Order: sequence, then C-alpha cells, then structure tokens
Amino acid sequence: MVRLLVTRSEPDASETAARLRALDIEAVVEPLLAARTLTTTLPPADGFAALAITSANALRALHDRGEVPRLQSLPVYAVGDRSAAMARELGFAEVVSAAGNAQDLVALLAGAGVDGPVLYPTARHQAADLARALAPHGVMVITTAIYEMHPAQHLAADLGQFDGALFYSRRTAETFTRLAPAGTARARPGMLCLSEAVAAPLIAAHFVRVSLADHPSEEAMMALALSFAREQKMGMIPR
Repeated sequence: MVRLLVTRSEPDASETAARLRALDIEAVVEPLLAARTLTTTLPPADGFAALAITSANALRALHDRGEVPRLQSLPVYAVGDRSAAMARELGFAEVVSAAGNAQDLVALLAGAGVDGPVLYPTARHQAADLARALAPHGVMVITTAIYEMHPAQHLAADLGQFDGALFYSRRTAETFTRLAPAGTARARPGMLCLSEAVAAPLIAAHFVRVSLADHPSEEAMMALALSFAREQKMGMIPR
C-alpha cells in the first residue's frame, strides 16, 4: 500500500488522512504547524461592510474567542468552499466562496462592490496581504492577527518509510525542508502540493518529484494523491 505523510495542522490533518484511507492509501499524520488563538483586540463590527476569510483557522479562532455572534451580520467572503462551509456552520447567513486561492479572493472582493472597509482576521504570519492587493481596487482592508501557527521543532516520522507527503501551505513546506534529514531530497519522495506557492520551498530545496493539484482544493489534492498512488502501484514512478 502506498504510504503518505500528512503534514497539515489539526483537525484538518486527521480529516485528510481519513479521506486518503478511504482511497486505499495509508496515511500518517504529523502536523508541522499548530494553530494557537491570540488575545489581540478586534475592532468593533460597526462600520465594516464585510469579513474576509483566507483560512478555516481564522474561523476557529473567532469561535474560540467568542467573537462570532457580534460579526454574524457581516457578509463573509471566503477563499474556498471549505472555509465557506465552516462559516455557514458557525451561523453566518451571507457567505460567498472564491472557490480558489488568495488571488481568487482578491478578484472576488475587487468586483463585489463592497460599500465600506473589509475586516480581515488572519494569522500573525500572513500568507496573503489582502490590504496591499486590494488597495489598487479602492477596497480598504483592516487586518488583525487573531491566531498564529507554531512550527514543529522536529520530525518524528522516518521519511524513508514514506512514498511521499502532502503539503497545503508554504509555511508547512518551509518547515519540512528545515526539519528533513540531509539527503531526503535525493531519495526522491513524492511531494504533493496544493499550489505553486506551496511547492516553491521544496523546489528550492532540490526536491525533484513535486506535483501540483489542478486546483487549490481538498478535492483536487485527493485526486492528485490517488493519481500518485496508482502510478506508484503500477511501477511508473521509481522509488
């Protein structure tokens, strides 16, 4: 059975692992980042026209902090279908998904005709600078860090026992390249990545078997993993 390492943070990692196992792929979870909610102050919801979400972790942090009820009147513009679904589960009534990545969210907000500033609760280390990207479109974004992602300090997994690994964020890929033993790239494991931006640190670290999902979504990552597993089993990719 093909064996893949799932590097994303919990609880998403366990959900991904369950989906992989349903595809007859052995999955081992080792989160390389852990989310921690911050106690920073959010500005009042009054005066904001919308809420921008680029990660489900932001919604979890809002829930942990008890901020959801006072923000529920704002329309939510979410980066993808997964974060949009979570926003609806938390009680947000008006939710629009960009069904893609941060660039897709920028395009969505730029064309949405938002009448007022947008509140953007995000991570301390931002993957996307929405304020800068939307400024040329006349959309004001107020960014507030409400959680941070803490990187792991070591790898428990024996990477020689895996055919490959899944990566959903650039920072996770950066953490992996920092922690992976010397010579890991020469073993040619399969690096399955959500996007070009996620793959960049792995390519820079000389990993050569890097594959990209057709679309920045969990469904596309599952399709990529299934394709990789089939090729692996057929002996089309040398180990």
